Amino acid sequence: MDAVLAAKASLFPISTPASDITVWTLFSPIFPHRRPHQLIKKPFSPLITINAVYAAAEISISRPRPRARAATFTTTKFAPQRKEKTELERDAISILNDRIRRDHAGKRETSRPLMNSEEADKYIRLVKEQQQRGLQKLKGGEHSDRDGALSYKVDPYNLRTGDYVVHKKVGIGRFVGIKFDLPKDSAEPIEHVFIEYADGMAKLPVKQASRMLYRYNLPNETKRPRTLSKLSDTSVWERRRIKGKVAVQKMVVDLMELYLHRLKQQRPPYPKSPIMAEFAAQFPYEPTPDQKQAFSDVEKDLTERETPMDRLICGDVGFGKTEVAIRAIFCVVTARKQAMVLAPTIVLAKQHFEVISERFSKYPYIKVGLLSRFQTKAEKEENLHMIKHGYLDIIVGTHSLLGSRVVYNNLGLLVVDEEQRFGVKQKEKIASFKTSVDVLTLSATPIPRTLYLALTGFRDASLISTPPPERVPIRTHLSAYSKGKVISAIKYELERGGQVFYVLPRIKGLEEVMEFLEQSFPNVEIAIAHGKQYPKQLEETMEKFAQGEIKILICTNIVESGLDIQNANTIIVQDVQHFGLAQLYQLRGRVGRADKEADAHLFYPDKLLLSDQTWERLAALKECRDLGQGFQLAERDMAIRGFGSIFGEQQTGDVGNVGIDLFFEMLFESLSKVEEHRVISIPYQCVQLDLNVNPHLPSEYINYLENPMEIINEAEKAAEKDIWSLTQFTENLRRQYGKEPYSMEIILKKVYVKRMAADLGITRIYASGKMVGMKTSMSKKVFKLITDSMASEAHRNSLDYEDDEIKAKLLLELSREQLLNWIFQCLAELHASLPALIKY
Repeated sequence: MDAVLAAKASLFPISTPASDITVWTLFSPIFPHRRPHQLIKKPFSPLITINAVYAAAEISISRPRPRARAATFTTTKFAPQRKEKTELERDAISILNDRIRRDHAGKRETSRPLMNSEEADKYIRLVKEQQQRGLQKLKGGEHSDRDGALSYKVDPYNLRTGDYVVHKKVGIGRFVGIKFDLPKDSAEPIEHVFIEYADGMAKLPVKQASRMLYRYNLPNETKRPRTLSKLSDTSVWERRRIKGKVAVQKMVVDLMELYLHRLKQQRPPYPKSPIMAEFAAQFPYEPTPDQKQAFSDVEKDLTERETPMDRLICGDVGFGKTEVAIRAIFCVVTARKQAMVLAPTIVLAKQHFEVISERFSKYPYIKVGLLSRFQTKAEKEENLHMIKHGYLDIIVGTHSLLGSRVVYNNLGLLVVDEEQRFGVKQKEKIASFKTSVDVLTLSATPIPRTLYLALTGFRDASLISTPPPERVPIRTHLSAYSKGKVISAIKYELERGGQVFYVLPRIKGLEEVMEFLEQSFPNVEIAIAHGKQYPKQLEETMEKFAQGEIKILICTNIVESGLDIQNANTIIVQDVQHFGLAQLYQLRGRVGRADKEADAHLFYPDKLLLSDQTWERLAALKECRDLGQGFQLAERDMAIRGFGSIFGEQQTGDVGNVGIDLFFEMLFESLSKVEEHRVISIPYQCVQLDLNVNPHLPSEYINYLENPMEIINEAEKAAEKDIWSLTQFTENLRRQYGKEPYSMEIILKKVYVKRMAADLGITRIYASGKMVGMKTSMSKKVFKLITDSMASEAHRNSLDYEDDEIKAKLLLELSREQLLNWIFQCLAELHASLPALIKY
């Protein structure tokens, strides 16, 4: 104990009065839950003990001048008070704590398993192998350069006057045109691209422009940038570009860490069931070649791999994705594990329940259950009981399956149908399952983020693009709305004995359409369906439509997924501009499920009211008439739709800085070099801080804390864990005792400096005159990334990297305390870039 105190004392000399003092102590020295007014007065004797301990540790004690005994000493100076709040908010430690708290709150998983450097090497290699396979799919396509690298550059000849473009080195400008111009050193005129910037016109040869220009698209309806860049000052653009690059890197690292930890998860492979062949033979249709490949892919994932499956089955509407899921479910439940089938609507959930129940009807020992809001409270309670105790093997339902009340007995497989239909919270819950159970995602038009993961190899994908032999393409009609066209389309379908979907974006207009159709077709059974109806009423309406009793169903996009009705072969979508591309593709897929040719009529109110982006979206849908084009359509959608649905709303501002096309190119570049941006942290105890900073604590503060040594020890212990533990410790300390005096702040800063240095892989910090040196294991590329993203230009310009050492050249020789403050601020800025780095 004495040795420890002696060591601490050499770092933190403490001065305390030896005169007559009233000593204050707390009920517990380690963060008691008491306010200062609850402190207890103690007699003078404990001070002798403290003095004795300090003496044993050879700490010098400064004695104040004697005072009269009548003067009672109090410590209210250090108690938390309202007037100190402003000071607390402004100091450097509080600012750093706020940033760490934000970073911590933004993490999806706060308790990921630890991974050492060797493990990380192994899993990064695995991810890179997968990634190369994913990137290979894109090479040779429309986004590849001659060298095979992914490129989103624009062909200057495809630009129109007034289009906004991004030059990689200069920034955002407005395309004016292409014309011949005679260079000074040439007799022949050369074609040049002319681009208008904020302070002038730039011209560059077409060949050069084709290597440097990108179309400027924003993640919302408007394509207009906030400002044009300046030719005379490219530093502003450079900062915007670097900000975009760092944002890309943060996203890539977040994805990388998620999949590294997923790869680390282990589960024994499922046994190959001897009755699988018998079960497969009961499928009433002949599988297409793509279906067979998907069956094989899923079977290998389950029976040959030791890591949980995360596979995307991307197949057009009615191409047989459900059968792939059913065979995966069979493999899991025959190994005595549970399977969950998650659908976005109760209509689709009920349909899945009926199809699965039918397929498993010959296996009475496999129990299938449905959990829905249509059920009574007693039915729900019974189902929850059966799920918890393992009496249900297959559970089908909507997002209620993700609720806290649903406790699974032995969950092995999660099947997610149409993931794009779920909300943000549900998607996060789905993501949490992916680290522990096998996951199969079904989608005809995957959300762009899902598709992006599949393409870049972070996730396996099986594409079913060959239609069943009897399927016929859907005729798509895109035109301005007119009552005559609507009546004509419905009349054609009813005359051939079919049924019609009539879809609107909102509930509000359903009754109005109902009146119009009842007048036009007085002898035809018409009904309304939407999600706000009573459950029983909605169920009955859907059942009657499925049975053919109702001929025209006026509805919202509740029918977007599910409803496999063979006789419905015409769909009318009114106010089509309010639907997303994926929604329209799904709605169109409600018809044409049999061998009849189906029609999809998409009506907009007035072409002049549509934005460029909406018109482009609708044109893309009309172009994709062939069967099996959902996958290509979703890829197209990535460049058209809002970026918020891909990486979350947080990133849309970063995309706006550079435009979608350049952002995507930086994304793929970052993915291909992800292992280069890696920092290996070191233990806190291994950081050597060679700065002779030994502040003296005021005697009053020592009396107030009673045992500062113990508190400093606790700070060190917290720092040994991680920066978040240290942040919590400091905030608790201030909450309990108020803002610390300057000398205690310096002691805490020393602890913070060592913790941040450990996270950054810095082994030693020393000073020599006007130079500060930091020995580090980080690479020069990592150093460049984190210094480029530093907010302070003064810090950024003072740092250099040389021989595995970060060196800072200061203009003035600072005092030791000033130097510590400078190092603290510098490391805090470097530390802010950690989310953009792989930390193993």
